[in-house]
Amino acid sequence: MASRVTGVPRPVGMSVYDPERSWNGYTVYAGGEIIDMNGNLVKHFDLSQLGKIMPGGYILGDRRYNGPRMERGRELVQLDWDGNEVWHYNKTEQIEIDKKKIWSAKQHHNFEREGSPTGYYAPGLDPLIEGGNTIVLAAKEVERPHIAPGVLHGDCILEVNWNGDTVWEWQSVDHFDEMDFSEEAKNAIYRGGRVGADPYDWVHSNSVSYLGPNKWYDAGDERFHPDNFIWDGRHTNTIAVISKETGKIAWKVGPDYSLTSELRALGWIIGLHHAHMIPKGLPGEGNILVFDNGGAAGYGAPNPGAPNGRMNAVRDYSRVVEFDPITLELVWEYSALKADGDRIRACRFYSRPWSSAQRLPNGNTLICEGAGGRLFEVTPELEIVWEFISPRETCYRAYRVPYEWIPQLDKPEEIAVAIKE
Repeated sequence: MASRVTGVPRPVGMSVYDPERSWNGYTVYAGGEIIDMNGNLVKHFDLSQLGKIMPGGYILGDRRYNGPRMERGRELVQLDWDGNEVWHYNKTEQIEIDKKKIWSAKQHHNFEREGSPTGYYAPGLDPLIEGGNTIVLAAKEVERPHIAPGVLHGDCILEVNWNGDTVWEWQSVDHFDEMDFSEEAKNAIYRGGRVGADPYDWVHSNSVSYLGPNKWYDAGDERFHPDNFIWDGRHTNTIAVISKETGKIAWKVGPDYSLTSELRALGWIIGLHHAHMIPKGLPGEGNILVFDNGGAAGYGAPNPGAPNGRMNAVRDYSRVVEFDPITLELVWEYSALKADGDRIRACRFYSRPWSSAQRLPNGNTLICEGAGGRLFEVTPELEIVWEFISPRETCYRAYRVPYEWIPQLDKPEEIAVAIKE
């Protein structure tokens, strides 16, 4: 299959599969594509960017339309295996489409259902199929002249109940002073605003999830209350825990990773996606797992690569990082540089946009390298034991679920695929 970008043929399908060392199940990607471990498509749901399989063969996902960027997440829906709608949410704000007012979720990038902190499988932490709350990452157009002139893309977190009523709301622009930007960073952010322009996407959050049960709270650390949320900002290079009780930022890393020896050892997290706490019951539970995209992001002093001070942190390769939120110690990392030790070829693993990482029950990690549509499972020792190249050239996220979550399907045959020399 030829690349849409380069026109050069790109391989698709399976390249390696070791059934004995993989955590076997179904993988959902690209909204509603479900494949088995041999890359066979077993189900397609008509969803947009992101779909999350739930026990019983249900899926929670987004539906969009071709509208302004902030408004294209028209609604969230929960479908049964046959595609019947059993729940939907679209009541964030009314918008105008074709001169008509309609309700829209204004959802973007992520959502989670109560019961499952991260939306992926963890023992004993199943999402509620009926009656649970849902957290929605949404956006509202707001003005905050002290941040920047013009209209801002106001990333917000909404928690809605089964009836679609908002029961909790958090707006990022109201916590600007808690984000610890330097004066140079504040000036760079301010210079990005334009009166009369499209809404200024100064944070660009792409993930929010519940913390869920965790060992830090069990040990008495109130910052990590299970009801709190973990949230990230791609353009600000920030990961933060938000207190549900007070709305204040209770813990964070970023935006500046040069301030302490611990942060410098962790390394700059740039243009990140899918920051979350590894759920209880999985290897590494309580640690933060994040796809650290690299590319360019952040705000600060102007430099030759960022003359206006925006996107002033740069790295030309990606890594997946697991770290301790208390000590900030780097626990585990996957990158081409770590796997191969070849700095010149470090960019072989590189997705500037999109992407995700999921910790699996056997200690492996499922990685979605979004820009190339590459999904792969890697061991703690950085060995690839499963790899699938999607026919879609890009992929936002991917999740692995156990076979028993989809009882409508018979367990498929698992056929090893050897690496071709």
